[in-house]
Formats: sequence, structure tokens, C-alpha cells
Amino acid sequence: MLVELAIGDAYGAGFEYADADHVSRHNTLAAYVRNPVHPGLAPGRYTDDTQMALALAELLVSGAPWTAVSIASAFTTAFHRDPREGYARGFQGFLGSVRTGEEFLARIRPDSDKSGAAMRVAPVGLLPDVADVLHHSDVQARVTHDTPDGLASARAAALAVHYCHRGLGPVADVGAWVADRLGSPVWATPWRGAVGAKGVMSARAALTALATGGSLSAVLRACVAFTGDVDTVAAIALAAASGSDEIAADLPASLVDGLEDGPFGRTHLSAVDALLP
Repeated sequence: MLVELAIGDAYGAGFEYADADHVSRHNTLAAYVRNPVHPGLAPGRYTDDTQMALALAELLVSGAPWTAVSIASAFTTAFHRDPREGYARGFQGFLGSVRTGEEFLARIRPDSDKSGAAMRVAPVGLLPDVADVLHHSDVQARVTHDTPDGLASARAAALAVHYCHRGLGPVADVGAWVADRLGSPVWATPWRGAVGAKGVMSARAALTALATGGSLSAVLRACVAFTGDVDTVAAIALAAASGSDEIAADLPASLVDGLEDGPFGRTHLSAVDALLP
């Protein structure tokens, strides 16, 4: 799951907030592309979506208590051992200025309703039951996104992973299942148009792309075709899609092999993945 999430993130990073012409010309899955809006991010490099999901995955497999302090510590450790582009500038500066989980929590303003809590939550969806998934999702979301929409979007993203990896029903029904669990019909309503920075937008777009099924390649192209914050959409959707028996695992070798493979790249992601529930 983590490798697919990272591929979605890294591929989508080439299109994040780029214009529709760039998307229509280059969204072919032939290769990673450089984003004209963010040219400093090298093709094939993942961003904050994957780094923070990896931090949560490592915390889960470590067996450490799932607390706000341990989660904040995981985020700071992951960032300082491997500083990278892709974070919002303000939050990147914040991470660079804190060294411990306690310092993180003392200084953070957890009032965001953007997509940060949803983009990273996928490993939580692998937990064995819905109550566990929702509890763990809420605890990690409250560290930075303690708002109704921040919490809800993280819950939706985590539940999508749970639904697909546990084989709880047809992938076409994932939005309806999430809507039923969260008590809101919005999750069953297909997303249309460009995706903005809000977490609900990214999660809804991911559910919409995921429900089309078919193959990982088809889901990935559908995520990017929305335009906007598509690296987050693709990270959420591919993390879930990777566990569905209905969805063919057909990502091109150019994307698999082209994903970064440094100390915390493809090989490390695969090793951590093997330890997840």
C-alpha cells in the first residue's frame, strides 16, 4: 500500500495546481513529469503526503502508544531525518523549527480544515475494525486538524482503505459505505471539477476516482484529471485501491521503477508495508 500511495503522490506532484493543458498533455502515465508550478520538485520524488503517512505507519508497527505526543514526535523525526519539498511553506518552516513532539504540540495551532490529516491517514485503515480505525484516525487528525471537516475527511480516507483492503463490498459502493458509517450523504456524492485545498474536497475526489475501479492506472489517471490538489487525491485513492481484488495492479514499470529509492524510498516503504496489519 505505501508504495502505491507514494507513486500516486509522486506522480500527482507533477500536476498539482498545474493548468488543464499541462494535465491533458502529460497525464499518460508514461513517466513522472516536472510540475511547471513547482519546478524545484524532481520527478519521481514523493512529498509530504507520503512522508507523513510513512511516519504514521512506522509508529503503528513500532507498538508505541498511539498518543498525540508520539504522533507529533513521529512527524518531527520523519522530517528532520529526510527534509524535503512538498509541504506547505508555513508548515515546512514550523517542522524545521521544532525537534520534539512536546514542542510540536506546544506550538501548533490545530485549527486547519485542509487535507493534511486525510492525506497521511491510510495506514490506520488497515486496523482490524471500524472502531479502531475511527479512533486512530481521530487521534492523529487532532494533532493538526482538530476541526469538523479535518476529522471527517481523515475518517473518510481511512475508511476507504479499510473497506477495500478488507473486501467489504463492491468498490463502486465505497462512497455509500463511508457515507453510512459517517452519517453524511456527502461521501456518496460524486466530486466534479478542480480540487481545492480543503480535506473534504480531496477525500471526496479520491472516493469518486476509486469507485470507477478497473485498474490502478485508471484510478490514478482519474485522480489527476480532476486538476488542483491531485497528489493528495491520488495518494488517498491509490492507498485504498491497492487492496481491492476488483482493481488490477497494473501501474507501469516506469512509475514503479522511477519512484525514488534512497534511504526512505521504494525499498524502505515496501519493508514497512510488510509489517503493517
